[in-house]
Amino acid sequence: MGEPFPNIQSAHSLVAKHVTKERWDKLSGHKTATSGFTLRQAIACAVEFDNQHCGIYAGDWDSYKDFKDVFDPIIQEYHGISPDAVHTSDMEVDKIKGNINSEVPVHSVRIRVGRSIDGFGLSPGITKEQRVGVENLMKSAFSKLSGDLAGNYYPLTGMDEAVRQQLVDDHFLFMSGDRNLQVAGMERDWPEGRGIYHNAEKTFLVWVNEEDQLRIISMQKGGDVRGVFERLARGIKAVGDSVKAESGKEFMLDPKYGYVHSCPTNLGTGMRASVHVDLPGWTKEGLEALKKRCEELKVQPRGTRGESGGQTGHTYDISNKHRLGYSEVELVQCMIDGVNTLYAEDVALQKKHGM
Repeated sequence: MGEPFPNIQSAHSLVAKHVTKERWDKLSGHKTATSGFTLRQAIACAVEFDNQHCGIYAGDWDSYKDFKDVFDPIIQEYHGISPDAVHTSDMEVDKIKGNINSEVPVHSVRIRVGRSIDGFGLSPGITKEQRVGVENLMKSAFSKLSGDLAGNYYPLTGMDEAVRQQLVDDHFLFMSGDRNLQVAGMERDWPEGRGIYHNAEKTFLVWVNEEDQLRIISMQKGGDVRGVFERLARGIKAVGDSVKAESGKEFMLDPKYGYVHSCPTNLGTGMRASVHVDLPGWTKEGLEALKKRCEELKVQPRGTRGESGGQTGHTYDISNKHRLGYSEVELVQCMIDGVNTLYAEDVALQKKHGM
């Protein structure tokens, strides 16, 4: 027999729906081989908090396989995919048609993905030794990056105050203190084994051992989404090749679920392609109308940091909504087309409201 059935506080979460008594009794006594992770650890956030939509994390690649009776239905429902769906990755920049139109007031572009190296646990379950192992491997791998990707790695442990302040000013530093990440087990042994790599131009970044083993980020001012995606694709390949050359290991790529991440909501591409864009017409029309239109265009609007403060109040972060079931090229194309459409409509809305 397994453990007693947990009291799941997030009553409307996918965990509450899919972790049945029968599945719990079958799986709760099991520990994964890579990091000794249990189903109780996986659902800790849904048990602790009452506000979770998904509520589950994987502690290693084994978690998705060993606890598939729970993970599979959650992943299928969250991403809207069929049980027999397979994932296709595509990073070929030449397949992208067009770009953000030159008249669109885009401040900046940022595209990020997550990657995990096979043989190590994922953040919620990774052992102390594995976490340091990932960092040491990445230190070697980063030193081999060249050209516009070349840069420096800044470990969080023993970080110089001037370096720390610069990373804060650049909005590059990730912090401890997120309750979700703490309860999920992702902040154990903080800050050991964690750090940030960036190139000289600060347009290519890698976070090491935050929510995922690696968060690879490409970004720059202006609206050249195509250029940012091209650098990201090159950067991912360069990091992956370097990791393989150093260790023989590859990124975890599941035929069904794509690139493996600690949070099942990020499975597939693990990609969030976003722009900060001014939409004064839509602001006048109202946030609910904007949200509804974004839903139709398969993009997501968010407010930008400091929106109530130093900004004009009509700058939005617009990103692709989906992660799994679409390729990277499809998601970037969707974001480009969506932003161009939103701005064309914004111009018409400005006229309608006499702006």
